Amino acid sequence: MFVDKVTITVRGGRGGDGCLAFRREKFVPNGGPSGGNGGRGGDVILEAGQQLDTLVDFTYKKLFEAAAGKPGQGSDMTGAEGQDLIVMVPKGTVVYRRDGQFLVDLVNPGQRIVVAKGGRSGRGNASFTTSTHRAPRLAERGDPGEEVELTLELLLFADIGLIGKPNAGKSTLLGALSAAAPKVADYPFTTIQPVLGVIALPDHQQAVLAEIPGLIEGASQGVGLGHLFLRHAMRTRVLAYLLDLSGDPLEDFATLRQEVSRYDPLLAQRPALVVLTKEDLSSPAEVLRITTLLSGFGLFVLSTSALARTHLEDLRQALQAALATAPLVPVQAPTRRVYTLQADDERAMQVRRLSEGLFQVEGLVAERLVARTDLDNEEGVKRLQKQLVRLGVERELRKLGVKDGDIVRIGADEFDYRQEEGSGDR
Repeated sequence: MFVDKVTITVRGGRGGDGCLAFRREKFVPNGGPSGGNGGRGGDVILEAGQQLDTLVDFTYKKLFEAAAGKPGQGSDMTGAEGQDLIVMVPKGTVVYRRDGQFLVDLVNPGQRIVVAKGGRSGRGNASFTTSTHRAPRLAERGDPGEEVELTLELLLFADIGLIGKPNAGKSTLLGALSAAAPKVADYPFTTIQPVLGVIALPDHQQAVLAEIPGLIEGASQGVGLGHLFLRHAMRTRVLAYLLDLSGDPLEDFATLRQEVSRYDPLLAQRPALVVLTKEDLSSPAEVLRITTLLSGFGLFVLSTSALARTHLEDLRQALQAALATAPLVPVQAPTRRVYTLQADDERAMQVRRLSEGLFQVEGLVAERLVARTDLDNEEGVKRLQKQLVRLGVERELRKLGVKDGDIVRIGADEFDYRQEEGSGDR
C-alpha cells in the first residue's frame, strides 16, 4: 500500500534522576555526599533511507519514543545516557511542524534531523556540595524529553511525470514503456495512487516515470483529490501531458495546463511535451490537425498508441531529448536542524487567578524547577521555594492578592501558599 502523508508523535527520552547518597567506607567516619548525576535522555532522529518508498509503516505506529537515561548511583557514578531512537523514512520525505511550519526536506540517503531532544539529566547530591553546605541532602529529577507532533509528506523523485485526465492512457503507456504493472480498466480513476516505472532510453540510459493519477477540472483546489496527486509532480524534471485523441484533446490540454498552473505557477514552467494517445482510434488527418494546433504552444507533440505499440521508440527519444536539457529540480538544501519546543524566552512567566483562592503559574523555568524537585525531600522543597522567589513568582502572586491557604498550581503540582514563609508548601 502506498501512503504519502502521515502525522506522528515523537518524544525524547526522559533524563535520569540524580542520586542521593553518602559514602559509607570503612575508616571514613564522615564520608561526604557521593550521589552521581543521571544520564541524558535519548534523542529522536529521522533519517532518510534508500530502500523505503512509502510511509505505510507509520499508519500502524504513531508514537516514537527514545530511551530514558539511567539514574545516577553512589560513589559519584553517572547514569548511562538513553539510546537515541533513529526512525527511518523514505528519501524525499518533507517534515513539517504540527502548525505547518517547514522543518527539513530529507532528500539524500543518510541525511538526518533531530526532531525531539532527550530530557536533561538530574543532578545528584554530590553536585550541590559547596564550601558552606558540605552535606546536601537533595537530588534533582530528570527532565522529560520533548514531545513533538510532526507531519511527514513523501514527494516522489522522478525524471518524467505523466499528467492527464482520467482514462487518457497513462497506465497503459507506463506499462508499455516499463516493467511497471499499473492497474488498467475502462472506468475513471483506475489509478488512485502514483505509480513509478523505470524505462530504458537510447544509449543505455534510464529514466524514472511517475504516473500522476487522473486530473479533472478543479484538481488544484482538491476536486477528485487532484491536489494530493499534483504534489508528486513537484519533483519531476519533465512533464508529459497525455491527451486522449478519442476525446477532446484541445480542451483537455487547456484544463490540464490551467490546473497545473493554479497549483504552482513554477510547476507549469517546467520543460514539457505533449503525447497524443490512442492514435489508433483517430484518423491520420485528425492526428495531424491536433498536432499542428498544439505545436503552436511551443511544445513538442508526438502521437502514439500504447495498445498498438506504435511510435514508442520515437517517444523514448523525445523523452531523452527533453531530459538532456531539463535542469535538476530545486529542493530544499539538506540541513542538520534540531526542532525544539523551547520558548524563545525561557524565563517568560505568567501568573493568573483562575478563581477565588486558586492561582496558576505558567512558564518553562518555573515548571521545570518543580518537575526537577523531589517534593518529598524537605531540603529540596526549601531550595525550590528560594528559586521561585528569585524568579518573581511570589511578587506576582502578591500583586494578584494571594492569601494564606490559597492553592497555587505549577505544572502538574499544587501548593498551599504560606505568606509568612515567603513561599508555598506542597
